[in-house]
Amino acid sequence: MSPEEWTYLVVLLISIPIGFLFKKAGPGLKKWGAAAVGLGLTLFTCGPHTLHSLVTILGTWALIQAQPCSCHALALAWTFSYLLFFRALSLLGLPTPTPFTNAVQLLLTLKLVSLASEVQDLHVAQRKEMAAGFSKGPSLGLLPDVPSLMETLSYSYCYVGIMTGPFFRYRTYLDWLEQPFPGAVPSLRPMLRRAWPAPLFGLLFLLSSHLFPLEAVREDAFYARPLPARLFYMIPVFFAFRMRFYVAWIAAECGCIAAGFGAYPVAAKARAGGGPTLQCPPPSSPEKAASLEYDYETIRNIDCYNTDFCVRVRDGMRYWNMTVQWWLAQYIYKNAPARSYVFRSAWTMLLSAYWHGLHPGYYLSFLTIPLCLAAEGRLESALRGRLSPRGRELWDWAHWFLKMRAYDYMCMGFVLLSLGDTLRYWASVYFCIHVLALLALGLGLALGGGSPSRRKTSSPAASLPPGKLREE
Repeated sequence: MSPEEWTYLVVLLISIPIGFLFKKAGPGLKKWGAAAVGLGLTLFTCGPHTLHSLVTILGTWALIQAQPCSCHALALAWTFSYLLFFRALSLLGLPTPTPFTNAVQLLLTLKLVSLASEVQDLHVAQRKEMAAGFSKGPSLGLLPDVPSLMETLSYSYCYVGIMTGPFFRYRTYLDWLEQPFPGAVPSLRPMLRRAWPAPLFGLLFLLSSHLFPLEAVREDAFYARPLPARLFYMIPVFFAFRMRFYVAWIAAECGCIAAGFGAYPVAAKARAGGGPTLQCPPPSSPEKAASLEYDYETIRNIDCYNTDFCVRVRDGMRYWNMTVQWWLAQYIYKNAPARSYVFRSAWTMLLSAYWHGLHPGYYLSFLTIPLCLAAEGRLESALRGRLSPRGRELWDWAHWFLKMRAYDYMCMGFVLLSLGDTLRYWASVYFCIHVLALLALGLGLALGGGSPSRRKTSSPAASLPPGKLREE
């Protein structure tokens, strides 16, 4: 592990005991205490580069105040434009930010765009109420009022997920501050149930990254190996990549659970990133609060089982970095300048690659996903329904195997980063996934397979029900 990875791990681990300290605190202590911890961590890891986050926050707040009816698009343009400036600092002869500054900036971009969207929704709702002449009462997920500058700063610098996620909306943050009877919300047992696989994943990461180091792919000797060896190597590289993120995201979720952050009654049917989807009245007494079943689906960032064992490329995206996937679906995919599922996905993947950085490997990897989506959608539509139950079962196993190889292949661009290294590796395996996807797409079209956007299918993958968490 690099020194930066050790620092990330320390930040994640210290967030857990800090969470227990804040869990039962009042709204004021939660708000300013969590912001002070987050700002302290930012100053410690980013130093003077903390100024970038402050400028981004102040710019977004100014846009919200000036144009509340259209601040979502303005905030998206402002934060994404600042990302370009932020990443071009070295080209401009300015000090290059630390990796921690980049991590803070990434999460902050998501939070500020979401905040602007929530303010815009509030403004639209208020205008409708004024036109109707009566109030409909509080709507699900709607903010009570526009946050002040200090409230925007406290949300932005809240220590929860400040470097690794999970992403959470301002509404989720407010619900945590105003959580009724937080002592009745379970945290220790749910956290232990969530944390138990992390040490195993950590050991697997250390072992796989030691046995199959990524740097070997950049050496000339690697390309003298036989084709099967070159093909195989991407499997343990992606395995190590997954294990590292599993550990980081599970630890981040544990920090949230320790603080009771993102806990909602199961009846609210919360979604990762978005929060409750059904109105659920708050409990009126500690006894009623203790009798409820709670879950932490709002801050759930990774479904390890379904990431590995879902069948489709399309489904695999839903279980990976789940809160960010919700953000992309809500604020990018829905507003894409196209109606086709594949083209919307391509637009979303393009902006996702840009959000991650300017390295060509990101774009090569992310823009391979729409091709895989189109191929699997057309071919599955054309063939799977014609098979017997046994044939569909074999199809799904073959589909799962190819899905994992597609992600192995795309991961190489994500970790190698440079154009030359990525294309060199892909060329050494004869661009096998691109070729296979094009063949599958052509076959699906020839057999009359329908567009993925018009197909109504349910995932054939096994799916784990959300855990219902109760203090015992």
